[in-house]
Amino acid sequence: MRIFLTGGSGYLGGVLTEHLIAAGHRVSALARSDAARARVTGLGADAVAGDLADVDTLRVAAGQADAVVHAAVDFTDPAMREVEQEALAAMLAGLKPGRRFIYTSTGLVYPDLPGIPANEDVSADLRQSPQPYKVLGERQVLAADGPAVTVIRAALIYGRGGSALLQGMIASARERGVALYLDDGANPWSSVHVDDLARLYLAALTRPEPGLIVNAAAPDQATMRQIAEAVAHTAGGRAQSIPVEQGRELLGPLADLLTRSAAMTATRAERLMDWKPEEPSLLDDLRTGSYAAPSPWSSPTR
Repeated sequence: MRIFLTGGSGYLGGVLTEHLIAAGHRVSALARSDAARARVTGLGADAVAGDLADVDTLRVAAGQADAVVHAAVDFTDPAMREVEQEALAAMLAGLKPGRRFIYTSTGLVYPDLPGIPANEDVSADLRQSPQPYKVLGERQVLAADGPAVTVIRAALIYGRGGSALLQGMIASARERGVALYLDDGANPWSSVHVDDLARLYLAALTRPEPGLIVNAAAPDQATMRQIAEAVAHTAGGRAQSIPVEQGRELLGPLADLLTRSAAMTATRAERLMDWKPEEPSLLDDLRTGSYAAPSPWSSPTR
């Protein structure tokens, strides 16, 4: 298949490019800088010069593709919703009817459900989500008339030393000597290895069922305390609890994110796509795997 990919020079997108090409697909990847173009061509993809604001480029590239995979994200950009809204409209308009469109979302669209892992029947909550633009993006692509849209709601992505959240926690622990968690840190999070996640995208490309939403999460979960303890092990420090209010002073809005539950189930992906995570768990990878060495991934890329 001819696949147009956004975010191909980023953490998830780079791994996706590897898997797509290894599976025999031809990938054209959006690249907004010389470094991004070098990255995607080095992986074997064709570079498409531009960024998410170049709507004409997006429309043409989508029109030439058998499938579009939208993996670009920049959670730090306050204008991301406006940028993505126009970008999605252009790609959906360019893509021929019946062809596949995969939208990368997040498990953080779910409300905070302490003790209850979210499945796809739980409604995304615009008011409670720390990433509300992803809720709006989901609604936009699912309402599109023509493409066969799949939404993948990914848990905390890890592996190959990547993930801005985990990298930030490790860097902070190395600087401070402690890995912080808030209160008792008992809130559970689901996670998914980036290579397992890429395999789910490959499976989704073979199932052009319109309006399909699937969670991507390994079956095991880890509490924020366990994650902090694993980070501390890797950073050569110790884990330490602090009150939520102190966490808000130190971490700002990130503190409230780290106190929510983010547990998910992925039984739909397992049932419909025969998808089964195979890679080491988050805690194992933090303690003895890819996070012991410096990572090339410094920030999300769009």
